[in-house]
Amino acid sequence: MSDVALPLFGHGEAQAEFLSAKESGRLHHAWIIEGPSGIGKARFATRLASVMLGAKPTDEDPAGAPVNDPVIQKILSSGHPDLKHVHREANEKGTLKQDISVDQVRDLNAFFSLKPALGGWRVGILDALDEMNISSLNAVLKTLEEPPPQAVLFLISHATAPVLPTIRSRCQTLRLKPLSTADTKAVLDTMELETPADMADLVRGRPGRAAELAGPKVMAAASAAQSLLKSMPSANEAQLSHAILSAGEDDQAFGIFAEEVLGWISDKADTEPGWSEVWFEGQQIIATQRSLHMPPAQAASKLVSCLQSAFASR
Repeated sequence: MSDVALPLFGHGEAQAEFLSAKESGRLHHAWIIEGPSGIGKARFATRLASVMLGAKPTDEDPAGAPVNDPVIQKILSSGHPDLKHVHREANEKGTLKQDISVDQVRDLNAFFSLKPALGGWRVGILDALDEMNISSLNAVLKTLEEPPPQAVLFLISHATAPVLPTIRSRCQTLRLKPLSTADTKAVLDTMELETPADMADLVRGRPGRAAELAGPKVMAAASAAQSLLKSMPSANEAQLSHAILSAGEDDQAFGIFAEEVLGWISDKADTEPGWSEVWFEGQQIIATQRSLHMPPAQAASKLVSCLQSAFASR
């Protein structure tokens, strides 16, 4: 795998599903690539885009183009005329804007209205649905409702917000799962980060989160969330206080803590639908914390109370 430009770690079944659809000659025009953050969804989408744009994969990897492939070289240098990757842009201060704007999506629609520059396909990657406002979500419906020929759109979803039914109904969905421990360690080995030995356990199959967790405060918040969830519904006052204090250190610590808790609730809702309401309540707490700049400790206390109430009612 060493000569592959973008090696694949996990997600083999989802890749095979897409390639089978491609080979059938009945490829759908839009695909939601869904799964938690940090598992390689953008890389996965880029690999599929390279296949659509004519990259020649290796014998061992049906979607893995070698580093010397001219198509993948154009893609990695952001120089391929038939690929458009849409993500949040930086503002005048150099920080990322809160949302993907409606103008960005309109540019994407205009891109799809053109014929492929190299005579093959046009491919768009929208990263991510979770970072779009209602105007930009409505704008993307134009391409989904009137798909141009020889075009495919990949819409990445971190599953932190429900996908609008009008969008989901017009797409095929590939659901990606967290990586195995072996794959997680393999990815961490390729990253130039000074990570502790237990990082593979801490990221829980999401190696892309290693950079976020590199700081002591966020590591402590993630660890506190995991410990709290393991102790529920019998957590004592000390455990509850430790979780709130760790999550309340700063916005980043709360963000990681909330992500751990909401991810756990989401998994719970897969088998116990009643937890879906708890997930929505948790999302509202997170949205309020961001929009009203609620102190992280206050938001963490609300989220922990939400979790306690959910257990108490069951």
